[in-house]
Amino acid sequence: MLMDLAVAAMDLSPFLSTIPFPNNTKFMNSKSNSTPIPILAEGHGNVTATTAKSTLKPSFKTLHGDNLHINFKTLDYVSMLQECTDTKQLEQLHAEILKNALYRNKFFTTKLVGLYIMLGSMEDARKVFDRIRKRDVFLWNVMIRGYAKKGSYEEAITMYDQMQEAGIKPDNFTFSFVLMACAGLLALEEGKRIHDDIIRADSEFDVYVGNALLNMYCKCGCLEDARQVFNKMSERDVVSWNAMIVGHAQNGCAGEALRFLSKMRTDNIMPNSVTMVSVLPACAQLAALQQGKCLHAYIIRIGFDLDVVMATALIDMYAKCGSVEIACCLFQKMGRRDLVSWNAMIAGHVQNGCSGKVLTLFKQMQQTGTRPDTFTIVSVLTACAYLGVLQQGKWIHGYVIRRGFDLNVFVGTALIDMYAKCGGLEFASEVFDRMHERDLFAWNAVIAAYGRHGHGQNALALFSRMLEAGLRPNHITFTHLLSACSHAGLIDEGWHYYNIMDQDYCITPRLEHYACIVDLLGRAGHLDEAVDFIKKMPLEPDTIVWGALLAACRIHCNIELGQHVAEHLFELQPENAGWHVLLSNIYAAAGRWDDVAKVRTVMKDGQLKKTPGCSLIELDNTVHAFYVGDGSHPQSENIYAMLDTLSGLMKEAGYVPRTDFVLHDVEEEVKEQMLSSHSEKLAIAFGILSTSPGIPVQIMKNLRVCADCHNATKFISKIVRRDLVVRDANRFHHFRNGLCSCGDYW
Repeated sequence: MLMDLAVAAMDLSPFLSTIPFPNNTKFMNSKSNSTPIPILAEGHGNVTATTAKSTLKPSFKTLHGDNLHINFKTLDYVSMLQECTDTKQLEQLHAEILKNALYRNKFFTTKLVGLYIMLGSMEDARKVFDRIRKRDVFLWNVMIRGYAKKGSYEEAITMYDQMQEAGIKPDNFTFSFVLMACAGLLALEEGKRIHDDIIRADSEFDVYVGNALLNMYCKCGCLEDARQVFNKMSERDVVSWNAMIVGHAQNGCAGEALRFLSKMRTDNIMPNSVTMVSVLPACAQLAALQQGKCLHAYIIRIGFDLDVVMATALIDMYAKCGSVEIACCLFQKMGRRDLVSWNAMIAGHVQNGCSGKVLTLFKQMQQTGTRPDTFTIVSVLTACAYLGVLQQGKWIHGYVIRRGFDLNVFVGTALIDMYAKCGGLEFASEVFDRMHERDLFAWNAVIAAYGRHGHGQNALALFSRMLEAGLRPNHITFTHLLSACSHAGLIDEGWHYYNIMDQDYCITPRLEHYACIVDLLGRAGHLDEAVDFIKKMPLEPDTIVWGALLAACRIHCNIELGQHVAEHLFELQPENAGWHVLLSNIYAAAGRWDDVAKVRTVMKDGQLKKTPGCSLIELDNTVHAFYVGDGSHPQSENIYAMLDTLSGLMKEAGYVPRTDFVLHDVEEEVKEQMLSSHSEKLAIAFGILSTSPGIPVQIMKNLRVCADCHNATKFISKIVRRDLVVRDANRFHHFRNGLCSCGDYW
């Protein structure tokens, strides 16, 4: 801001106001006047100039000491510099200045440099600068600032070094501008070198230089260095406090950011709108809803303008704190919405599991004429992945192509994830192959995709390709590898990748890696080995680890171990009804109905409700939901008739209902009826009814598919001669001609 004022000091409007130019004076069009005019040259006294008609013949003393006669045309150049609005005009004026030898006047050359920069032509500014023989600190600052503002950070730092080599001593403005470049480049070592120059110049305690240092250190993630500078500052303004708040919030220290806000008030510094916009993300990081609400109330009480930036920060805070309804109310009340506010709303719904609303918001955004960016596309693709809506995901992919979006690593990775989670593994693979640039996130996404679909060996082969491409795996890579081994029953391979994590890549296993090994051993029936592994863990097992073991107890009907594991889960997560349901399933499979009744009593007394099973199917861009025994669908009568027909054909083919998976002590016939109306069967029957013969049917279930439905779907795929794809809470099952891709191992 101060440099803007300094540049403005070169503006001649204060003394030009004394010149009686006609009101209709236009660019490159002047009229004469014979009134004496006082002209102020920077660093010099007033010199009087007259037109040619005057009997006096004063001269214009330039900064170089040359004497030039000033006629009215010279004054016109001053006026025209003020009016210059585009590069073409400036180039014309530049030519006239050269022709009239005005380039020797320092005012004109400095003004030309500043105007070229202002109009976005750093190259032309540099050409003028290089031809100036005598350059003062002001002119160097204009160039350094220009490069820094343009984002040419390396050039700004280079020019700073050249300035010192030329023997020009930097001032506080110089330090502020070059530190801006260091911050933009995240050039910590350069920033520290300039900090040493600042100390030698005794400028460390200047508030503007101090603020620039704070910004640089915070941008580079060096919060301790920033705090040292902050503590040494004899004067701190609101910009100083804002820099510390933003720096801590952006570097994951949200709690410290809020503490700086509290200290700021103690220091009698009044927060401004920038403070509020900076501290609201800290509340969002901590999910500190009450503190966020207090800040919102403060914003209203103080009367800060609820402009698009402030409103967007509030929307983002409420959404990340789980209050989507409040975020929606604020969004609806916004008079003007920009791309960032739309992105905040869309991302907020994705983060809160409200993905169904995301597609509606995206359509509304398009109707307003707001063009989405990469962030928008990634959020919408994430919503499609969550919903499993392949057709709408394909439409978004087509939109990306039609609108000319670059298939960068962000969009490409989101497409891979969407196709993989929507059952389109071949499309995910194709997107990956077409990506020009693949970073670790893209490789992780495609490895996870193959693992989720049960293609463990393919996932491991991709890992080998990734290493050949020169990328180094991280902890997420190994989570996907171990999960792929677990889904495919690759025990030896799983142990191999678990061991090389630390040995070859110095990655300390985390709880998710331990959980994958427990799951790997448990699925294979090695329950005792899984228990020994848990006992030797250096970390305290969490619900994911114990949950994997309890699921294995359900698969292998180990009641005694299941009871022991369930006790750990009840202690760690007493409000989760899922653990009680899983234990109840173990009892029911063994026919221990008294124990089933006891579990249900505990759930009833604790007001724990089981998550109902729900299966979704997308047809013609509409998502249809089915629950167990559901009769609410308009085509329910046809759906149940189809199931009756399929049931008869399946039994003729050898299907035997798995009534041990019915969690009620009732007659076998009733159990069979209950099994026949499971949500996944209803969704599959509806899909068969609603699509042409031979068309694949894909559904998504929110829970793990039960063994009876898994078995029944194999028979249905053979009878109707269709590919049936089921995505459950754990993985994908691709059914074809009576077989499942999981090999009955899930």
